[in-house]
Amino acid sequence: MLAPRTAFIRFTTPIAMLLLILLAARSGAVVAEQSAQISTQSAGYRELIVIFEDFLALRDGSADPSSVLDRDAQGRVIAPVANYGISAVGERERRTRALQERLEALATDEWPRDQRVDYLAVRSRLDQYQFLLRVSRPWARDPGLYVDRMWAVTFTELPLAGEAREEFLAQLRAIPVLIGQAKLVLDDVAADYADLALHNLNRPDGVGHGHPYRAIPPQGVIGWFEDLLTRAEQVQPELASEIRATMGSVTGFETWITQQRPTWTASAGVGKEALDWYLRHVKLMPWSSAELVVLGERELDRLWADYAMERQRNRDLPELLPAETAEDYQQRIEMTDRRIRTFLADTDFITVPDDVGELGTNVPWIERPGGRNFWEEVQYRDPSPDHLHAVIPGHRFDMVMAARVEHPIRSRLQSGARVEGWATYLEEAAMGAGLFAELPRVRELIQVFGIFRAARVPADVWLQTNQMTVAEAVDYWLERVPYLDADVARVDAEIYLRRPPGYGIGYTVGALQMQRLLAERKRQLGDAFDLREFHDAIMMAGQIPLSLLRWEMTGQDDEVQRLWVREPMPGK
Repeated sequence: MLAPRTAFIRFTTPIAMLLLILLAARSGAVVAEQSAQISTQSAGYRELIVIFEDFLALRDGSADPSSVLDRDAQGRVIAPVANYGISAVGERERRTRALQERLEALATDEWPRDQRVDYLAVRSRLDQYQFLLRVSRPWARDPGLYVDRMWAVTFTELPLAGEAREEFLAQLRAIPVLIGQAKLVLDDVAADYADLALHNLNRPDGVGHGHPYRAIPPQGVIGWFEDLLTRAEQVQPELASEIRATMGSVTGFETWITQQRPTWTASAGVGKEALDWYLRHVKLMPWSSAELVVLGERELDRLWADYAMERQRNRDLPELLPAETAEDYQQRIEMTDRRIRTFLADTDFITVPDDVGELGTNVPWIERPGGRNFWEEVQYRDPSPDHLHAVIPGHRFDMVMAARVEHPIRSRLQSGARVEGWATYLEEAAMGAGLFAELPRVRELIQVFGIFRAARVPADVWLQTNQMTVAEAVDYWLERVPYLDADVARVDAEIYLRRPPGYGIGYTVGALQMQRLLAERKRQLGDAFDLREFHDAIMMAGQIPLSLLRWEMTGQDDEVQRLWVREPMPGK
């Protein structure tokens, strides 16, 4: 049940959070399965698995102790801080290239299709990491990388004792070390990144993605440190001096960024050439950035036309009204969950194992001084859109099923476009299969969600190709998306600009890839096509890029043929 005054506000990046939890939880179980699976594979494929293991150790820092800092200037233990010094980053790049050379030495021509799929998937992850090291370089370009690390400790519930108290102090003491790192390596800062970092330091985001509830939201990270200090002084005053010291470092960081800001004029996006390289080699997409703009604008027009027709069709029906109380909203969530689960079973849409219990909600109840934000405007009217997308059979269910994949590679590999494309595909797929036949006004909300997803595509491309600033992306969306507010629009622009390139396109474009896969399987199988089997097979295949999933399921290799030819990374 929801606890209205303690519930965490909607995560704007739920998948990132959930992936960290579930991938960590399942890694131990996966290792236990690997030895038996590896022994049945060829020597070449076993080497692929070893390369992937070595890559994960490199990426996670366990392969090189010098990649993290674990002591402060006084020699006290701190929560580990990534070392972004020139030599440390250079060593990561050297190790990455060595792994790529081992990968390139593998002869895959005679491998079965599923193993060649795994090869391309692993190669894309190494390319992604090398792109991060050579092109994105957030530690040198984005002060927000360091600001992001500061939030979590301020949410700590007090009082603390024993090990929890020591962990809290280690987290506090890590922040000055983190800030010291930032001042050493931030040498190519983008203007948009600097402004977003300052915003998050001293202003509430209006969305509260993962923040504990407060009737009056604290003013950014600094406001949350004031909140933490006030609580410490009331219930555990011996922690107050440590909190003040860390808070002083944070306010000093804000002052330093403000002073440096006039000299920080770089563009935030990676540029067209780099984005196109990334789309092909990392996201494994069959379209260029220019083609994605056309697809996104076409989907935006289609969904607006569908929305206009649905509104016309429903013109004599009463409008859906938002829930007025937490109890009313909770009842709507529970009714929605029952309706969706019944529909999935009755229509043979997908298999939901009997042990998949309650999966919660992604938009808890909150009373905002300034009124509802976009997600609440939709979900308080009817929880169905985000329940499909983010709960069942979308993200939370998808993560549960991914945790059951027992494969030495696919159990620990994830494509953002596959995850977001699946969840976005479900919105219209369930509607097309009849879920809202008796709920015409809910169909309008599904279309509103689709409109926002589609509007992200061109804006995401334009942000990364430096044709649009964050402020311009916000204005673009506000003109085109019903119910959208400036806070959600700004947070969305920040998420997709600051994430690895192209994440924002993954919703609509991933859904288009899912629709292509559905269409091709239906054409191939004719009357033998079974929707439940189709969806179940997607769950069992792991969260691999959709072009690879299409090749594996249909045998159609037109999208992957060009992937075997490598192009030099821009900037090499």
